[in-house]
Amino acid sequence: MDSSEFLHFLKARSSVRNYTGEPPGPEDIDYILACASTAPSAGNREAWDVIIVTDEDIRIDLALAALEQEHIREAPAIFVVCSNYIRSMSHYGERGILYALQDAAIACTYMMLAAHARSLHSCWTGAFNEDAVREILCLPEHVRPVALLAVGRGAPPLRSVGRMPVEEHTHREIW
Repeated sequence: MDSSEFLHFLKARSSVRNYTGEPPGPEDIDYILACASTAPSAGNREAWDVIIVTDEDIRIDLALAALEQEHIREAPAIFVVCSNYIRSMSHYGERGILYALQDAAIACTYMMLAAHARSLHSCWTGAFNEDAVREILCLPEHVRPVALLAVGRGAPPLRSVGRMPVEEHTHREIW
């Protein structure tokens, strides 16, 4: 893939909130996880974990925890991406908290792009009640949910969402 193909690939991805209900196959999930495992991480600690939720009852509970966002219930798979502080704090101390959050965000980005590469659609959701998600999924204390990534086959938006010109948020040397 050359650089223009890569840019086209990135521009073709969009957040999708309407799904057919057809679940990603096991090979799709394996591919998404294999791609995520290549993500860079601080000190190669890989301070992230993911819970793959396909059970409808759990998706309903997660949708309620996500401020009643319907796409969380409708998507056939939710990848709940979490930071795992222990892995990075054992090496970096308190700074490891930040690194674990960064590791989880990068891994989730790779998952989202991997889904796109498999002709699946996704929507990164960050608006949710952390305590409710923690309780629903029985997360240990040292694990923090960072994103709910809805994945499935969906209908892309009819129109492309405009983007801010890159110059609007680019600074050189100093602010």
